[in-house]
Amino acid sequence: MKIICIGRNYAEHAKEMNAAVPTEPVFFLKPDTALIKDNQPFYYPDFSKEIHHEVELVLKISKAGKNIEQEFAHKYYEEIGIGIDFTARDIQAKCKEKGLPWEKAKAFDGSAPVGSFINKKELPASIGFHLNVNGKTVQKGNTKDLLFSFDAVVAYVSKFFTLKTGDLIYTGTPEGVGPVAIGDRLEAYLEEQKLLSFEIR
Repeated sequence: MKIICIGRNYAEHAKEMNAAVPTEPVFFLKPDTALIKDNQPFYYPDFSKEIHHEVELVLKISKAGKNIEQEFAHKYYEEIGIGIDFTARDIQAKCKEKGLPWEKAKAFDGSAPVGSFINKKELPASIGFHLNVNGKTVQKGNTKDLLFSFDAVVAYVSKFFTLKTGDLIYTGTPEGVGPVAIGDRLEAYLEEQKLLSFEIR
């Protein structure tokens, strides 16, 4: 299975990162070893001193597809969940300075915790979500603010990669990203349902 992550899909997040707002979806991949399931803890890696949280809604691909037309893209995912795209911001900055790829800042083991999933039929047209760290809301987003909709993202990515059942698409983070520390408790909510809760160790 693949983990496909969409970058800069909320304008305010692009601004806080001093990055240009994209004119087409930007994406990168994480390996399956990045996944953390079942609310297992995230272990702070020794190669970074600046791990940031990025809460994102996650699509679970339900059937294989290639070159999917946007009008049919909704047929390729049935469930939506929530996850964290952990980023080693210090490593990312060094890679950017040198013009190098920055997978090691994004795709390291454990960098993609994912929570439970909900059938999309049970969700409103505009989906709200938020992340609490130690009980305080630090990120809050809504799909009405997406630069590229779920269907647009599925269609675009499928031009380059065949999507397979079980693939996950992290759809982008809203503004408010920030550092985590050992001992923190992260809780992610889709609407008002807590779907992910884990500790930093």
